[in-house]
Formats: sequence, structure tokens, C-alpha cells
Amino acid sequence: MDNLEKKQLRFQNACHKIRYGKKNFNGIGTLSEKTLHAVLKEYYEPRADHQEIRVASYVADIMTDQEIIEIQTQNFNKLRKKLEVFTEVSDVRIVYPIASTKWLLWVDKTTGEISSPRKSPRRGNSYDIFHELYRIKELLKNPRIKLSIAMIEIEEYRYLDGWSRDKKKGSSRCERIPIALTDEILIDSREDYHKLIPPGLKPDFTSRDFKTASKLSLSKAQLALNVLYNLEVVQRTGKKGNLYTYSTER
Repeated sequence: MDNLEKKQLRFQNACHKIRYGKKNFNGIGTLSEKTLHAVLKEYYEPRADHQEIRVASYVADIMTDQEIIEIQTQNFNKLRKKLEVFTEVSDVRIVYPIASTKWLLWVDKTTGEISSPRKSPRRGNSYDIFHELYRIKELLKNPRIKLSIAMIEIEEYRYLDGWSRDKKKGSSRCERIPIALTDEILIDSREDYHKLIPPGLKPDFTSRDFKTASKLSLSKAQLALNVLYNLEVVQRTGKKGNLYTYSTER
């Protein structure tokens, strides 16, 4: 069994424990802690006495002898003050989940009926983290800040409460339940950020080239390169029209 297979088994065990072994799971949308966050916390540190640890005026999701672990599913800007405090005392790992495969299930608020799962055509990839990293790009220069990108398969439950005729457009999300870990990308040093550069880029590439290779929108590709340039992982080599050209040479 290779390292990824071991991680996947451990993740499955965490999913099972949270869904079927926790007292606070009373059904979709009725958790005291969201399932995705709870599963990730169980996966990264199953020992309860290492979870929810006070550090100064904040509470860390996990604290081990090696590092503090913060699970953040969105809004990295909310982490800024925490990171400033936590990095004074420890290395800090930010865990960010991305749905590599998503199954959509629709919930009727009136009847409680749940539809059969349908596979979403949208597939997330590791480059999706950049729009969050941009919000803390200056803090990323601190060598104590590390990342774990958890690529997961999830079931996403959404209420049929949108504005369109079928009530799906503009609908609100009810719950996300992870069902499998497909990969995990660890960023432990500045050098590791090269893992977040798509392969096959030609020398002196532009944000349009990065967009094509990463499948991000142009605006998000530009954010990604802004982050990588700020970390000195890529260098600007000139301009092509109105766009900067970049190199990944180390």
C-alpha cells in the first residue's frame, strides 16, 4: 500500500467516524459543526485532546508538537490575524479542500425530499487555491506557513430555493459531505510552490498561457501569477503586448 492509499484509507475512516460515530450528526443541515470541517479535523488529528486548542486569544483547530493546523474552506482573509499570532509560537499549516469531483443533490425544504445525485461537470484542481492565497500573499513569505491542499470527492446538498423556474439558479448550499480523498498536495517550502505551476508552459509564458494550462479564468490566472511572482517563484522577463512574460527558471 503506497502513501496515498494509506492517506485515502485514513480519510475514509474519518468520514465514517464523523457520519456514523458522532453524536452531533443528526441529518443534512443539522450539524453543530459542518461535516467537511469535522472530517478534515478528524483526518489530520484524531486525538480530541489536540483539537480546539487555545493559543493566545484565538482557538486553533489542531495543535500538535510539530505544528498548528487551521482548516479553512474559504475566506483566507479571516485568517490574517490568527496567522500573525500563531506563527509567533509554531509552524502553521493551512488545510484547504478542493472538490476534484462533486455530486449535486437537491433538497426540497418543504417535503425534505432529496434528489438522486448528479455529477457536476465542474472539476476543481489545485490551482483553484490561488484566489484564496492572494488574500494572504504577504504572509506566505513567512517560512512557518505551510499548506495542505486536500483534493476530495464530495456530495453537495443544495436547497431548491433559487430564483429560477427550477429553483436551482441562485440556490443556497445546505451541506458538503466528503466521501473520498483523491490526492493531497503539500507545500512545505517556497520550492514546493512549483507544484502549483502547470506543466508544459513554454519559456516566457504569459497569463493567457497559464490560463490555458491551468484551466483557470484569465483573471484568476493573473492572480495566481501575482502570488507566485510575489513569492519569487516566477520571474518577469518582459512584456508581450499588454501582458507580462514569466519564467520558472530557478
